[in-house]
Amino acid sequence: KTDAGLYTCDIGTDVAKSKVSVQEKPTEVTKQLEDKTSAAGQDICLSCELSKPDMTIRWYKDGKAIRKSQKYEISQEGTRAVLIIHESTVKDS
Repeated sequence: KTDAGLYTCDIGTDVAKSKVSVQEKPTEVTKQLEDKTSAAGQDICLSCELSKPDMTIRWYKDGKAIRKSQKYEISQEGTRAVLIIHESTVKDS
């Protein structure tokens, strides 16, 4: 159900009209990613929280898109987005 629409106030001899539109609030990051330091060979887990659940998100490293693979595990549960970097190396910095 939406609140958007044409509202009227009718007094019989006159009518006042108003068009109402409701814009959805933009999604925001409510909990930022944290910097991580890890020993080589360890898995690294990065996560952030969003203001809305089940949003389409993309992960990037140095501006290049990260895809789900043996190296990268990507998941999302409700408002939490998670990236796991498996068996980290110096190149993952």
